[in-house]
Amino acid sequence: MATKITIDPVTRIEGHLKIEAMVDNGVVKEAKSSGMLYRGFEEILIGRDPRDAARIMQRICGVCPTSHGLAASFALDELYGVNGAITDNGRILRNLIQGANFVQSHILHFYQLAALDYVDVTAVADYAGSDPTLNKVKDFIGRGHLGPFVPRYEGDYRLSKEENRTAVAHYVQALNMRRMAQETIAIFGGKMPHNMSIVAGGVTASPTVDKMAAFLGRVNQLIDFIDTCYLPDVVMVAKRYSDYFGIGAGCKQFLSFGVFDMDSDPDLTKRKRYIPQGIVKGSDLKLRRIDPALITEEVESSYYVNHGAQHPYDAITKADHRKPGAYSWCKSPRYNGEVLEVGPLARMLASYSAGDKEVQGLVNGVLGKFNASPAALFSVLGRHAARAIEAKLVAEKLRGWVMQLQPDAPTFTEFNLDVTSRGMGLHEAPRGALGHWIVAEGGKTKNYQAVVPTTWNAGPMDAQGQPGPIEQSLIGTKVADKNNPFELVRIVRSYDPCLSCAVHVVTPKGEDLGRFVVGPQ
Repeated sequence: MATKITIDPVTRIEGHLKIEAMVDNGVVKEAKSSGMLYRGFEEILIGRDPRDAARIMQRICGVCPTSHGLAASFALDELYGVNGAITDNGRILRNLIQGANFVQSHILHFYQLAALDYVDVTAVADYAGSDPTLNKVKDFIGRGHLGPFVPRYEGDYRLSKEENRTAVAHYVQALNMRRMAQETIAIFGGKMPHNMSIVAGGVTASPTVDKMAAFLGRVNQLIDFIDTCYLPDVVMVAKRYSDYFGIGAGCKQFLSFGVFDMDSDPDLTKRKRYIPQGIVKGSDLKLRRIDPALITEEVESSYYVNHGAQHPYDAITKADHRKPGAYSWCKSPRYNGEVLEVGPLARMLASYSAGDKEVQGLVNGVLGKFNASPAALFSVLGRHAARAIEAKLVAEKLRGWVMQLQPDAPTFTEFNLDVTSRGMGLHEAPRGALGHWIVAEGGKTKNYQAVVPTTWNAGPMDAQGQPGPIEQSLIGTKVADKNNPFELVRIVRSYDPCLSCAVHVVTPKGEDLGRFVVGPQ
């Protein structure tokens, strides 16, 4: 007899995600991924000055606001006709701000969000050594302050006591490293979250020798942490949980919009980027070109009035919270009708398939430790490994890019404000492919749509009966204990889902409507 497992909410992610799994004889037969909050930022922009998008759309997320600011600015660059005229300084500064954001996000995900699925913090309780960090954690636990480490799903902690203690010490160290990465973003971004310097036409910040030195100094410390802690910890977990190279494969089709501009070609589909744009299907490792006209969103299983598959330029977003058969506030993005996974794994596969020798060397080096083929990347551990490898690659590039800045050169290109046009911004957030589309008329925003990474990954079933990537990853999974479904949350968290993480439920006067305690992690 089938049993339904409901995890609501999935904790240690950004925003409110609900997972339902129908389990028969210990195997997931059906799965539903439900985004439980309505975003609505696009509606805020209607009738406003288009330039507001670079500020307002950052408020979609407090973890990846830089990505939304950049995607909006790319769309505005095309809208105002300056997408081929971004100065070298403006291009480099955008890369530096976004690159530091990638590093902080990846460190946050592994240590603060995902690691506790594998690391047993209670191993510190009887620690008798002299490490001040571990002694502070021991004292913290001893006084009964176990949050944020518990409640949790129990039953499958495999690291040795010493490995657990090492990971806990690095968990604490990662908090400082993420703070440092945020400071690195703010050097040229003005502040974090929600930087102020990325705008249509480039960047408002001016590089100075002092700022360049401050940026480089922090990046060097981040690289040291990635090399000595982050990458070794991912390998350590992978050795103990090597079976997760065969769990959570999903749709095995991947999309990258590309990230970190190397030139300013006005056509985003031809622009050279450090991590390339393209689609990879299965294990053939062939990179296919993208046609943005084939991107659509469906709402068959979403709480919106159904208008069929729509391209973002033409999309209508009208809520229908009583819609029969709907189970998510996420839409279902598709490329030529196909389900695609986005994120660090998609990007590393794109770079690998494009022949990037550095990426190939790092990926093959990790896989070689487990005698695994590239097909093992289609998994829970494949996503974690790709994210850690990308963090190293991007951090190393930041060290070189910052030295390319010219302190006396311009960072911004002027443009005409009176437009009746449209623009597209294809970019990458740490969590995957991000697109913004704007239509303006008479200098005001007429339509705006954002198709975000977690919509690609966590979207519900479409009109063709195709489950989304996370749903496909869950189907077929063996669940050892329905009361401790750690397998399911490990799969979900490997995607690093990010929903509407800044939404609050309040009255118009700003009063809390209620406070709630939710179930175990």
